[in-house]
Amino acid sequence: MENNEKIENLDKKEPKVVVRKQKRPKKTKKPGATKLRRGDMVKIIAGKDLNHEGKILSVDREKNRVVVEGFNIVTKHRKPNRTNQTGGIIKIEAPIHASNVMYLHKGQPTRLGYKVEETTVEVDGKTKRKVVKQRYAKSTGEIIDDSGKSKGEVRGTVKR
Repeated sequence: MENNEKIENLDKKEPKVVVRKQKRPKKTKKPGATKLRRGDMVKIIAGKDLNHEGKILSVDREKNRVVVEGFNIVTKHRKPNRTNQTGGIIKIEAPIHASNVMYLHKGQPTRLGYKVEETTVEVDGKTKRKVVKQRYAKSTGEIIDDSGKSKGEVRGTVKR
């Protein structure tokens, strides 16, 4: 009888429920956080090409990486195809993380910031605001590009 009771008790046991903690998502910078642009002169401040200067060829804002001309050279083995008839071993520039390079302003590495300027413009008898966002060197306070992308010609009518 004891064996029968044990068998009945085994049938009545409920399976264990394991509760696991959910992993917290990693905190990442939002894409496009870098203020660097194609054509900027930068100094490499970390990695195997430390203290070298070069020009930015491309910026990947999603991954926060930049390709600097002539640095971080890697070898790739390529198979022959229609565009590359010979194939073989090719040396190309690989991307570097944007935090490992610094903008060069007048030969000195500096951090970059944005200045937002608002100006009022008279258009068709109405006063309108124009907002311009420009990069500047934080070490000197000088504006780097005069191109200044307009954030929207008309931001609303100014009340008099």
